[in-house]
Amino acid sequence: MKEIYIRDAAQQENKVVSACFLVTAKQLKPKKNGEPYLDLTLSDCSGQITAKMWDNVAPASERFDVNDVIRTKGVFNRYNGRFQFTIRVIESKLAEHEIDFADFLPKTAKDIDELWRELGEFMATIEEPHLRTLVQAFMADPEIARGYRNAPAAKTLHHAFIGGLLEHVVSLCRICDLMAGNYPLVNRDLLLTGAFLHDIGKVRELSYARSFAYTTEGQLLGHMVIELEMLHRKIAQVPDFPDDLRIAIEHLIISHHGQYEFGSPKLPMFPEALMLHYLDDLDSKMESMRAQIEKDGELESPWTSYNSSLARPLLNTQKFLRKLEKAQAAVAGTKTPAPE
Repeated sequence: MKEIYIRDAAQQENKVVSACFLVTAKQLKPKKNGEPYLDLTLSDCSGQITAKMWDNVAPASERFDVNDVIRTKGVFNRYNGRFQFTIRVIESKLAEHEIDFADFLPKTAKDIDELWRELGEFMATIEEPHLRTLVQAFMADPEIARGYRNAPAAKTLHHAFIGGLLEHVVSLCRICDLMAGNYPLVNRDLLLTGAFLHDIGKVRELSYARSFAYTTEGQLLGHMVIELEMLHRKIAQVPDFPDDLRIAIEHLIISHHGQYEFGSPKLPMFPEALMLHYLDDLDSKMESMRAQIEKDGELESPWTSYNSSLARPLLNTQKFLRKLEKAQAAVAGTKTPAPE
């Protein structure tokens, strides 16, 4: 088991440590004098960190590649207000039998069993019998259930961690449940079915045993096409499944990205499809914000670094308002008391 994690950087600052990390990005770059240095992104289950190796990099670089786990000796130090890891020595590349990937892949902080139980409770509230039988058939499939409980919701953009798909869908079910109650026009059963199925193809689109990447099937087909194939297989197991419901579910799946430029073959054309798109987009963007704010929590400024998926830096309002409260308290403390 790992002894030092990326989350320990503050406690280990400026100390020489020996630690193991998963290499998720690797580049040889030139210094100002033309000599190469090694620019890495290192990961473990607690996060990611930029790493630099400045000396003797050519032989060291040949010993490992992206997706390898390496043991390094180096120092956690701050650069521009953010921790990085300066590598002094790359000691070894770990063999497969030495690696427990649970130590190196990020994972939801929530209880996966509890999330799975909550998802099942939402699906049990679907009143339309064909839809309820369909989603419960998916949940009862051991291979699908295993993937659903473990897959990330995306490679990088949002919920990019083990259990991310499940966490995203449970969160989406919660807000779908709330919003459906506010709009009588919306069929709650259909909306929840769409929430459950809209990303289920990611159990096959993404690989996540060693690192997060696209499978060949995922690269060639994408999760929507995979989902349609999965849907048709399961519908064939539900007697007398209505064609109209099948078509509606297919539309929920292929329109949930909302716009053609975002890979949606069709625009949402009925209320449940439109609501699913916007709530899915909302949940993914809120998670992207949460992750960015958490990642940049060590910065003194309330502003985060640039978020590429949202195309903007973000304001940490909790940090911003705390600074405002302290400033107001300081001003109040300097005021001359009124005479008695």
